[in-house]
Amino acid sequence: MRPIRTMVVCALACALVGSSAIRAGAQTPQKAPPTPAQALVATFTSLNQRILVMAEDWPEARYGFRLDEKANPPVRTFGEVLVHIMSGNIYAAKRGRGETASWDEVDPKTLNGKAAIVAAYRTSMDDAIASLKAIPPERFHTTLAPWLAVIEHNAEHFGQLTAYYRANGVVPPGSRKGSQ
Repeated sequence: MRPIRTMVVCALACALVGSSAIRAGAQTPQKAPPTPAQALVATFTSLNQRILVMAEDWPEARYGFRLDEKANPPVRTFGEVLVHIMSGNIYAAKRGRGETASWDEVDPKTLNGKAAIVAAYRTSMDDAIASLKAIPPERFHTTLAPWLAVIEHNAEHFGQLTAYYRANGVVPPGSRKGSQ
């Protein structure tokens, strides 16, 4: 019974979205879909911007919060997750510039406090976005590496940070009333 209900709900949702898209298409001229390069830049930028907002929003006193204090090996703290995401951005920026690079983890102990982590994250984000924008669009006709993998990685940890918010009874910035 449950699978049938799920299929019905999905079918209704698709029908509603489809009819909204048709109405919207009838009211406005069709825009060309983004190129692969434009889509990567937009997705990478948006995702990193949302993570940066979380980094700036989260209280410094909670940067050491872990979802599971008893996990072995330990789950990363909020601040360590940001540094880990930043490591992916640094890797992507280097690869985007054509450098031979491996994914080297930045040691979170080298960044003292929220301000240092936020500043380093912002730098990694800006550097990666600049690297991505400098790539000739034709390159994305042959490969999306490493950008697709880094986007997936960052999105996974964006979800993890969202769980940190929820576990603390705090609404994440992107889910707050008026944020959309």
